[in-house]
Amino acid sequence: MAVDGVAVTAEGLGLKGPRGWAFRGVDLAAEPGALIAVEGPSGSGRTSLLLALTGRMKATEGTATVGGARLPKQLAAVRRFSAPANVAGVTDLDPALTVGEHLRERTLLQRRFGDSVRALLRPRAERTAEAKLRIDTAPAAAGLDLPALPKGARTAVRDLERLEALRLSIALALIGRPRLLAVDDLDLKLSDAERAEAWALLRSLAAAGTTVVAVCSEAPEDAVTVSTRPEAVRDETSEEMTDALAETGRA
Repeated sequence: MAVDGVAVTAEGLGLKGPRGWAFRGVDLAAEPGALIAVEGPSGSGRTSLLLALTGRMKATEGTATVGGARLPKQLAAVRRFSAPANVAGVTDLDPALTVGEHLRERTLLQRRFGDSVRALLRPRAERTAEAKLRIDTAPAAAGLDLPALPKGARTAVRDLERLEALRLSIALALIGRPRLLAVDDLDLKLSDAERAEAWALLRSLAAAGTTVVAVCSEAPEDAVTVSTRPEAVRDETSEEMTDALAETGRA
């Protein structure tokens, strides 16, 4: 799934809520196709930064440029070519739905709301073939082996292992062929071996051209690293991070 990624830069980027800063003083310079790691402990503003870089939260200080679009002014432009994955409260999977149902639903939503008007006017057979291609290629790109699941594509989300659910969330994001993929809590509740697999997946996507930004507790050496550790900029509690998120809202 080759995609032309985007360059990401930030200078003094910050987001403040009613009780303090979610993050502040973020500087970043990454080329298209880079693997970017947002490193820090839980509650340090990592998710807020992830959402800000994808145009889903509005920064209150500093500037950023993502794929030529300026933040915080051009939020909608960044949302059009970026996609979040594994973000609690934003991209939650429905445990009662099957893997196949999630893939089909996302494909229909992408075709209805994410594609151009010209794409919507294509012949039905062509649109159907395109939908099937997306359903086939996105899981493969995310390393999700559907035949290996307990019931194949009919496996319910509640029956997936943690790494399999992560791969599904990434596959759903990839259906829109984003130029910027943002993955939250990449290494949460994963074993060392599973964590290595998750990073290998993101490296493969970056190697194919997609710019990837991932939230983690510890960044790999080969990633462009941004730290949100409290000692760098603040000492707010996780409650303050939540308040900042509620204040700015999600797109």
